[in-house]
Amino acid sequence: MIDNNLPTVVIFGRTNVGKSTLFNCLLESKQALTADIDGTTRDANWNTLEWQGINFNLVDTGGIMEEKFLLGADKKSKADDIDLKVQLRAKNLLNLADIIVFLTDARAGILPGDKKLALALKKIISKKIPIILSANKADNPRLRRDAIEFNRLGLDEPLAISATNGSGTGDLLDKIVKKLPKKEKERKRPKKTLAAFLSEEETKKETINVAILGKPNVGKSSLVNALCGSERMIISAKAHTTREPQNIRLEHKDKIINFIDTAGISRKGQQTAKSTSGKNTLEKFSIKKSLDTIKNASVVLLMIDINKKLSHQESRLVEAIVERQNSLILVANKWDLIKIRDQKHYKQEIYAHLPFITWAPIHFISALNGSKVDKLYDFIAKAQAGRNTEINPNALDKFLKKLIKKHTPVKKKGTKRPHIYEFKQVDSAPPVFSVRIGAKDTISDAYLNFMSNRLRKKFGFYATPIKIYVERNKQIHGQHEESVKTQNES
Repeated sequence: MIDNNLPTVVIFGRTNVGKSTLFNCLLESKQALTADIDGTTRDANWNTLEWQGINFNLVDTGGIMEEKFLLGADKKSKADDIDLKVQLRAKNLLNLADIIVFLTDARAGILPGDKKLALALKKIISKKIPIILSANKADNPRLRRDAIEFNRLGLDEPLAISATNGSGTGDLLDKIVKKLPKKEKERKRPKKTLAAFLSEEETKKETINVAILGKPNVGKSSLVNALCGSERMIISAKAHTTREPQNIRLEHKDKIINFIDTAGISRKGQQTAKSTSGKNTLEKFSIKKSLDTIKNASVVLLMIDINKKLSHQESRLVEAIVERQNSLILVANKWDLIKIRDQKHYKQEIYAHLPFITWAPIHFISALNGSKVDKLYDFIAKAQAGRNTEINPNALDKFLKKLIKKHTPVKKKGTKRPHIYEFKQVDSAPPVFSVRIGAKDTISDAYLNFMSNRLRKKFGFYATPIKIYVERNKQIHGQHEESVKTQNES
């Protein structure tokens, strides 16, 4: 959370100097994604921090690659270049800071990039804004002594720290608190508040909530690590290593993908979760939370181990997903362990076990080595677009006429064939339709499934269940009254 009434401290520096690691260390959490890969932090991370009874906002920025991004946008860069956007966002956050922590790498020493960024910082930041110079990764006495060389940047007396083991971070917090504005009137007041800027940044991008579901040890946390490019989640062969749903926000093509990694769900655990007298209380609540995450997700990645036969448990999980109208992508993990990789054969086996979700795509991956994992982003975006599809009434009317011409509506019982008076879309995300028939008519589930399949073929609805309600006309004093009844989901 961000409080506009609190001063703001921004962590700044070139890529891969440990800004996110320091952010996590100071907050004593794992909020920020960390990895030994340049540019891991795409979005800003922020939270409030208390030290010595004083509260302030702490912001972690994406790493600056070149000083030209601070001094002005690179003319050769495209407007939609993700790296350019990250750099400009970091620059905007600097202008909202009350204190800047300029982080460097004690192991690497002073690099040309550090010198250029220090000069650029002096040009764009007011002299009234304190800059605290800190040399990170000073994990031993020699590196702490050598950190003195950063004096040549002409910013401040360098403070040697190690965000990994926490040494020196207490001194850093002491220094931050000492330099914070003591009174509200002493604070630099930007035209735009930090909360407004961050809110504006978020609202520019579509957010897709994605739950990762599956049995224990199927590879859910390994998938999250592969998606993030880092060992963010704790992985072990012991069932239920992940006890709590974990949220990981990543940016992909101007969309925020909010991945929710959940505890594994076992058949025994499902039964325990339903029982009020279950012995394994921790497992019971862990599974309940996992199932609850489906309510907050629009897309579900159901992971299966392709080396094992599907069980009744997967069928129950799929039923829960379809019941909640989530878009569904089946992720067949451990594909690297299969000797004869015949996707067509394995798809037929999966759909034979789960015939009611043949509309759900199956993607074969290896979470362990990252094979085909990146393609999941496109699957997710396509699924989100599918569930948001809205069909023009005129297009639906033409669709219905062609449908009836090809295949006359079939009754569910009785002797009279149903007459369809109207077919319309009543909602999207997820898609819901209604078909209105005569007061005494019935329509078969098979025909409603036929309608759903034709809707998919004509309009898409990729990876998304379609719900169709049946409405009947009721004759009351010469007027038609509509009654609604749930009839079909597919």
